[in-house]
Amino acid sequence: MKRIFSTLCLALLSLTALADEGMWLPSLISSRIDDMRAKGFQLTAEDIYSINKASLKDAVMLFDDGCTAELISAEGLLITNHHCGYGAIQHLSSVEHDYLTDGFWAQSREEELPNENLNVKFLKRMEDITERLAAGESREEILEKARENGRYKASIEQMYYGNQQFLFVYEQFDDVRLVGT
Repeated sequence: MKRIFSTLCLALLSLTALADEGMWLPSLISSRIDDMRAKGFQLTAEDIYSINKASLKDAVMLFDDGCTAELISAEGLLITNHHCGYGAIQHLSSVEHDYLTDGFWAQSREEELPNENLNVKFLKRMEDITERLAAGESREEILEKARENGRYKASIEQMYYGNQQFLFVYEQFDDVRLVGT
């Protein structure tokens, strides 16, 4: 029994030694890009995340504060996974119009179905503010400045077991309509 347990522990340790995964924050992708490119990735770090020019971060958004969605048209058409919109689709459904079972496709903008209390957010920027907080700047001051008089939504999130604090600044859109499912 001891031998089986020891072998299992060694096997698990060797798997974790090979692991190259985890959460990679967009603004810190430049620290991973050389390894990614060595494995065949062709984009640059700035192609993924740039504050000053269009990048991948501008096409991926936070859908309903829990999922991601991708912008696929200049007119704001986005796609997400079915389970992400399931609650909204269910809310819009009725006995006469069971969109979960029968599906739905708007044939015109007038047929699109508005979703109250559903939003999408585009990441405008993120910033490591650990040193600012350690220097005495308050969370409220940082958030208020980042919101730019209500233009943006902002939050401060702890990362890396609470050792770093990041400011996330989002542009939020509340007019999210069901076009197809």
